[in-house]
Amino acid sequence: MLDSQVLAFVALAAVLTITPGADTVLVVRNSAAAGAVVGIRTAMGICSGLFAHATLSALGLSLVLVHSATLFIVLKLAGAAYLVWLGVQSLRRAFSPECFLSGRRESPGGRPFVQGLLTNVLNPKVAAFYLALLPQFIGPGDPALLKSLLLAGIHSAMGLCWLAVVSLAVSRTRQAFSGGRLARSLHVLTGGLLIGLGARLALTER
Repeated sequence: MLDSQVLAFVALAAVLTITPGADTVLVVRNSAAAGAVVGIRTAMGICSGLFAHATLSALGLSLVLVHSATLFIVLKLAGAAYLVWLGVQSLRRAFSPECFLSGRRESPGGRPFVQGLLTNVLNPKVAAFYLALLPQFIGPGDPALLKSLLLAGIHSAMGLCWLAVVSLAVSRTRQAFSGGRLARSLHVLTGGLLIGLGARLALTER
């Protein structure tokens, strides 16, 4: 199944992978707070969510989501609320006394893998995107589910590699953000971005 369609998907997936979004912000947030290992665990959760979307797309369930106004609204509000909650956690951390303790590893406020997974799975825009994208790279004679999982696996591997690089880069510089005003600024920035992304998701129309 490694045909021209797959190669075309790889090129498109590469562009999608390096485009910043909620996943990148979450990985930066957790890597800065608790180090590269936690950031990579977050990335693993995010990339695992792609398989769920690929399966739903292949089975046609994403089509139900896209055309069901109630289901779409419920899922997008749940995803938006989760992003806002993560953002509020960052803002609370920014103004906590522990923020000024140099070298202290902070808790990301939950299990990083689950945070990444929920951020991805609760985003109906990703489901709709996979529904529109994957069929373009599946030929008439291809097994839809297997081909969808293959494409999701490629996208997931690329995403994990990229987010791991981001996590390691943030972790390398986390000492500069480990205390004082810089730590507070980083938490405020990531918190504000997550809240903004959550608000944008909540206002998204189908």
